[in-house]
Amino acid sequence: MTTMESLIGLVNRIQRACTVLGDYGGADGNSFNSLWEALPSVAVVGGQSSGKSSVLESIVGRDFLPRGSGIVTRRPLVLQLHKMESGTQEYAEFLHLPRRKFTDFALVRQEIQDETDRVTGKSKQISPIPIHLSIYSPNVVNLTLIDLPGLTKVAVEGQPESIVQDIEAMVRSYVEKPNSIILAISPANQDIATSDAIKLAREVDPTGDRTFGVLTKLDLMDKGTNALDVLEGRSYPLQHPWVGIVNRSQADINKNVDMIVARRKEREYFATSPDYGHLANKMGSEYLAKLLSKHLESVIRARIPSITSLINKSIEELESEMDHLGRPISLDAGAQLYTILELCRAFERIFKEHLDGGRPGGDRIYNVFDNQLPAALRKLPFDRHFSLQNVRKVVSESDGYQPHLIAPEQGYRRLIEGALGYFKGPAEASVDAVNFVLKELVRKSIAETQELKRFPTFQAELAAAANEALERFRGEGKRTTLRLVDMESSYLTVDFFRRLPQEAEKAGSPAPSNVDRYAEGHFRRIASNVSSYIGLVADTLRNTIPKAVVYCQVRQAKQLLLNHFYAQIGKKEGKQLSEMLDEDPALMERRIQCAKRLELYKAARDEIDSVSWAR
Repeated sequence: MTTMESLIGLVNRIQRACTVLGDYGGADGNSFNSLWEALPSVAVVGGQSSGKSSVLESIVGRDFLPRGSGIVTRRPLVLQLHKMESGTQEYAEFLHLPRRKFTDFALVRQEIQDETDRVTGKSKQISPIPIHLSIYSPNVVNLTLIDLPGLTKVAVEGQPESIVQDIEAMVRSYVEKPNSIILAISPANQDIATSDAIKLAREVDPTGDRTFGVLTKLDLMDKGTNALDVLEGRSYPLQHPWVGIVNRSQADINKNVDMIVARRKEREYFATSPDYGHLANKMGSEYLAKLLSKHLESVIRARIPSITSLINKSIEELESEMDHLGRPISLDAGAQLYTILELCRAFERIFKEHLDGGRPGGDRIYNVFDNQLPAALRKLPFDRHFSLQNVRKVVSESDGYQPHLIAPEQGYRRLIEGALGYFKGPAEASVDAVNFVLKELVRKSIAETQELKRFPTFQAELAAAANEALERFRGEGKRTTLRLVDMESSYLTVDFFRRLPQEAEKAGSPAPSNVDRYAEGHFRRIASNVSSYIGLVADTLRNTIPKAVVYCQVRQAKQLLLNHFYAQIGKKEGKQLSEMLDEDPALMERRIQCAKRLELYKAARDEIDSVSWAR
């Protein structure tokens, strides 16, 4: 096999592999940056009944395309020709029927028609979804050709009014691409100035660098006329030479004249033609195929560096994605346990980063202590508790049948105990608020741990274990903070009340007498004294509650969040470990596809390197 055949054959294999793996996005242009889009191919463009199908069949040497009047090609046909060794039986394969080889090309024609109808129905609608067909034969050259619906000027019955614009838009989506080689088919028995194919080619390729002009139906021109002005590049010059084609006549088609015979007749026509005899060696479908193949080879050579660069970039991206997706899980229980522990460590690392400030979220715990707790303490109903009416009621009830003699100690104690009970609400609320923040950080940490994304079952078990641990820490946090409040109730700071008379004397206030113990001023002093003491306790709890919460909840979460989970995992059998590591089916499929693409790109790179060195 020559270097040229190796290069084009390589491109054909890469393109076919791309379509099999789903890298080809069709005519919508969404995959312009894919490997497929970087590889050159030949787009066949022409008006309806311009002879496009006959040209393709002449290149292939087989009668395999649907025929009829009006619009016959209603979906793009991506035709890949693979040259085989002489004597090998030729066959065809469809991408949608990958395990079926067609040796009867009449069945190929029928399958193209059936596959078209499966998408468009038996109407005259069109679809941009391509049909992929590969033909393996010793009678072809390595080429990728794309047969597109014929351009038209009017909609016929059964077609939408937009059919003209729809077909042109579809054809443009192929020929606009800079790697597309345009094979513009025009019938010789019509004025070249009215050619739909040439008009469109001129718009998308004004320099003509990518356009090959083909004149069909030379044998059907009026007697005494010829197409030399076009074929010799005088009436419409292109960068590449025009090629004339003589298609089979309708009579030949009706008689099923063999394509090999038709090729011979075409050669004889040009060799014996008084008008085209001097161009005979540059005319005909066989010459056109060789010309396109040679040009394709030169284009591929020129673009090998950019193709290699794209392949290398794709390999890097796929290897990076494979790292994110992770390698397949081993069936060994020990390896599975190791994987689980690594996943837990990855999660714990991110969770601690949230708490310690490497990631956002930990500051919300400080906000509980710095804003929510003080605000809750300020909202406690002490104004009502220390109202004159309530103080009088509590002191009087505490005295019972024998009023106090000097100071209402029992009244003081009951007022203090009642006020201290209010602190339990903010204490518990602080515990709950921090517990909520920790659970949110667990949820965020699981979502941010890339290694966990492939294991939805394990994510759920990890979240349940972490939340269960947080509930245990929450319970301990509540018990501890409530103990702080109870401790304040169990032993009052005596020195505070002993200092009150001394401070009153220093201020010049007279000592209270027994006479005014039921007077309003007496109860106001009691309320003021107790309120001051409660303020002292509030300041203390404002500092100690955060310490207790951090010690019982935050610190424990950092150090012991998954300890119980680790103990449970160590008791599980291999089957249970496998169930925990049950992957998301979509992710497993994605990994398989990535592995196949990676294998394709690496093989393509190696083949390109080998062909490049062989030049």
